[in-house]
Amino acid sequence: MTVTLTAPVEPAMPSRRRVLARFAAAAALSPLSPLARLSVAAPGRRSGDSRFVFMILRGGMDGLTAVPAPGDPAFAEARGALGRFDDFGRAPLRLDDTFALHPLLTQLHTMYGQGELAVLHATGQAWRQRSHFDGQQVLESGGTQPYQLSDGWLGRALAGAGAGPLRGVALDTAVPLVLRGPREVDTWAPSFMPDPSDDLVARLQALYRDDPALSRALARARGLHEIPGLAANEAADRHAQAMTVLAAKAAEFLQRESQVAVLDMTGWDSHVNQAAPNGPTSSSLRALDAALGALRAGLQPGGTWSRTVVIVATEFGRTVAINGTQGTDHGSGGVALALGGAVRGGRVVADWPGLAPAQRYQGRDLRTTTDLRSALRTVLADHLQIAPSVIDADVLPGSAGLPRLDLLRT
Repeated sequence: MTVTLTAPVEPAMPSRRRVLARFAAAAALSPLSPLARLSVAAPGRRSGDSRFVFMILRGGMDGLTAVPAPGDPAFAEARGALGRFDDFGRAPLRLDDTFALHPLLTQLHTMYGQGELAVLHATGQAWRQRSHFDGQQVLESGGTQPYQLSDGWLGRALAGAGAGPLRGVALDTAVPLVLRGPREVDTWAPSFMPDPSDDLVARLQALYRDDPALSRALARARGLHEIPGLAANEAADRHAQAMTVLAAKAAEFLQRESQVAVLDMTGWDSHVNQAAPNGPTSSSLRALDAALGALRAGLQPGGTWSRTVVIVATEFGRTVAINGTQGTDHGSGGVALALGGAVRGGRVVADWPGLAPAQRYQGRDLRTTTDLRSALRTVLADHLQIAPSVIDADVLPGSAGLPRLDLLRT
């Protein structure tokens, strides 16, 4: 298993420590396993049995492809070729009289039938522009405008749990913005680096002996390296396989000492050939379904899935109408998913605005009628037990007036 270590970040870090930290992250420690690059930090206190996963779909997923609305009177005309699923060998998977799931989302459909998936449609951010970079910054920071906040809402939430700080892990090569904050987090991502020699490890121990932060981080990395399964060399050369590996590893961390995990999935910018059965959008849908299925399977032993909430969100939706290259362009309203054993699923949660041209935002987009932060506030307060006053002041400032959603089992 490949382990990369990062020491705790200190704004006024002395020059010696800064050099050592950069050496640890970049040169000496990047080879600690053939499969995983693992950044670790000092352990923290447990804050209960609840588990939370936030999954970011980068690029702007088309909510009307993932969760079409064939029961809307304007759907067929509005979507054109994107509203026909004949090439997938089956009809969209029915949810209710209005909504369905894309035919490729079979595992999600099973979860919906078992009451473990709630679909949040016509959902989006208070910010309404169409820049990937700005949209992702707002999604991850928890602000209402790009670059209003410089760290992440979930990173701030890790330190705000009343029963004690939560431990987070990012399934990525670096800590994404959403997890950056006052707490240290672990990172894990696939890699194919060679194992370090015993001599190198011994030299690192000697080098870090007089530095408590780096010594502690190295010791933690060695301990995680010895956990069964974390050094396994899975094939992750394809999109779905790679995401399945990351989701399965997230489940491993959540089964042990992490309470929060972040997964990151690219490939949702679907300007061209969006409906092609073997195109990028279809590949992403298969990968999403496989990854969430693997996460569920990995969390079922010991009943951890029953204590888990997963939120899947994207930075914006896409245009209702098809464009000239058989895709869609950047939009606003879209879909978020809430799933897990702790979710009161089997429902589509939507104040549905309709798809007729007069019902669209600026005549082109699905109108946002549910602020995504309502779902986040619900999970933070009712599932992770973070005080509403902390959410209002620090985690999601400016969201105090938003209603909670009926998402969780009692």
